[in-house]
Amino acid sequence: MTVDKELEKLSHSTPPAATPEARARALAAAMQAFDTAGNNALAPQGNAKGWRQSSIINWIWSPAMNKKFLAGSALATLLVIPAAGYLAIELTRNGLPIVDQTEIAGDLSQGGASKQPVATADQSVKAAPQLPPQAPAENGSLAEQSVADAQALQDKETPALAKPGARISEFDANDIATLTNKSEASATALGAAKRSAPAAPGIAPQQQLAEPMAAIAPSPAPPAEGRVQMQLNPNRERFANAAANPIKSVSTDPVSTFSADVDSASYAFVRRSLTGGAMPDPQSVRVEEMINYFPYDWPGPENAAQPFKATATVMPTPWNHDTELMHVAIKGYDIAPATTPHANLVFLIDVSGSMDEPDKLPLLKSAFRLLVNRLKADDTVSIVTYAGNAGTVLSPTRVAEKSKILSAIDKLEPGGSTGGAEGIEAAYDLAKQAFVKDGVNRVMLATDGDFNVGPSSDEDLKRIIEERRRDGIFLTVLGFGRGNLNDSLMQTLAQNGNGSAAYIDTLAEAQKTLVEEAGSTLFPIASDVKFQVEFNPERIAEYRLIGYETRALKREDFNNDRVDAGDIGSGHSVTAIYEITPKGSPAVMNDDLRYGAANNAPAENADTARQGELAFVKMRYKRPGEDKSALVTTPVNDSNAVAAVDAAPQDVRFSVAVAAFGQKLSRIAAVDSYSYQAIADLAAASRGADTFGYRSDFLSLVRLADGLSQR
Repeated sequence: MTVDKELEKLSHSTPPAATPEARARALAAAMQAFDTAGNNALAPQGNAKGWRQSSIINWIWSPAMNKKFLAGSALATLLVIPAAGYLAIELTRNGLPIVDQTEIAGDLSQGGASKQPVATADQSVKAAPQLPPQAPAENGSLAEQSVADAQALQDKETPALAKPGARISEFDANDIATLTNKSEASATALGAAKRSAPAAPGIAPQQQLAEPMAAIAPSPAPPAEGRVQMQLNPNRERFANAAANPIKSVSTDPVSTFSADVDSASYAFVRRSLTGGAMPDPQSVRVEEMINYFPYDWPGPENAAQPFKATATVMPTPWNHDTELMHVAIKGYDIAPATTPHANLVFLIDVSGSMDEPDKLPLLKSAFRLLVNRLKADDTVSIVTYAGNAGTVLSPTRVAEKSKILSAIDKLEPGGSTGGAEGIEAAYDLAKQAFVKDGVNRVMLATDGDFNVGPSSDEDLKRIIEERRRDGIFLTVLGFGRGNLNDSLMQTLAQNGNGSAAYIDTLAEAQKTLVEEAGSTLFPIASDVKFQVEFNPERIAEYRLIGYETRALKREDFNNDRVDAGDIGSGHSVTAIYEITPKGSPAVMNDDLRYGAANNAPAENADTARQGELAFVKMRYKRPGEDKSALVTTPVNDSNAVAAVDAAPQDVRFSVAVAAFGQKLSRIAAVDSYSYQAIADLAAASRGADTFGYRSDFLSLVRLADGLSQR
């Protein structure tokens, strides 16, 4: 057989490479064949195999190259081998992966043409059904090889993801290894697995198993060591995007209405970021949750007949000498432990693969053990888990059988995708089955917030929660972990399910939320709690509500009992702070109305007591199980004012320091000139007894933020 005929045969039998990556991979395989066959591979005397190798390289490097260019063995030796070596150097320097194609090289070096052409990833997968099951592959599948290379690089470059027991995603790393070790005939299984596999943490969507050829991509700029690096996925945490409350003119908008918020998740988010060496995402900072994170010694009601008491303080603004702060503190009635109602609790626990991290499922299990030890013997606990499908791990069980409950918690293991909607339905069904009349019926959802199976949009899950809250079942949402947390969804569920949200980043936080504050966390004393503040236009020109952006209500919603609002538990305190601008202050931002001034003038026979008021605070609430709301009112007048910041009560000053810190982290312009050091000084001077050390920890966070902001 002549050289020309051999080349002609090979050129017709070999399809052109589909992509540059495929060409690079096949070239690497051919280069490896040179090492095996030696220089004799290109000998012109009867060595047809050598000519086929030369033609393969010729075809990959330049499909349009005239095959007769290599007709002479000497010219082929002089040009092709140096070119291949040069290309290998360039591939390595530019970060292109060079794949081990030993099977291809071995086949070529043994005297036969490749039985299967080199294919792209898609071609490999599509062609797989035509191959006999478990048949040895003549050529390594690029689809399988690229996934194997991705795994090898991930193990090398990100050892934290490859340590024993770690999971790359809900799709287990062992499954990937098994698939990539199989032959071309297993490509069908590989294709099915890749379609069901969720995103691997830290790997961008374009690099996931959905496109095996894209699992490895050249780095935009080669690292100093020349190593190929994985492209990592940015943080996938989600926070609600809410603009800061604006300054409002009392002459046009004299009334401010908002829902109560006793959540504390935001403070824990901020702490996690700062202690991790990074400033928090401004959208993760909800100032009201930071303020309400701390216990305060506000005066409370004497009995449950009127479950709330409001205390107002007016003081100079520390960050603006031309404005004042109106501080309103609400304290709920504290149910004595001996009189707490029976509790029917359903633990709805996310055991999906994404929960397999130390600060997720292991921390969750420890947190629930703390809670179970806090409950009374006649309380009831059930456990529902979800990961793809929901399942009942523990039917309603009295806490008197504590060992049974704790054993069920200890046996929880992660695995699978996240089908939260089905789990929510199952948990509410179980809570309804064990419903305790005149008791506490509550679902406690613990998750990293990643719902990716079944109804998973915020609106779909909100609808499910709204339908189920009519059964008189409350909801607590506990967030765990980082990198995947869907805080926006947590807030949606809590706000629409007669519930509250907290974030558990440490066991100490679990102790605070589920043990020390168990009464306020578990036992509601009022639902649909709303606040409305009306400012006197003769005394106050402008106001700005600090925080509560995601809790704003329309003015008419206040008296509408069908509008849902926040819930308050036993002993809970709620603090709202307004920055107000007195009439005539140089800080007034809005001009007086030309045509509305007369309408704002007080009538001649107006009540003098009302003329002396700065504002009037109203609060509506419903007792658990009731549909009609009750009203509590409190006037704010000059008797509530203090002349200096230092004259304000200690807890008021500390809460104002927290409010300043939250605004600064949120990048609110009003506190731009107020330094972190000033915040720390105000907090330190009002720290007080600090029984649990929360306020000292706050001071540490302020100092961390100060240092990080100066980088």
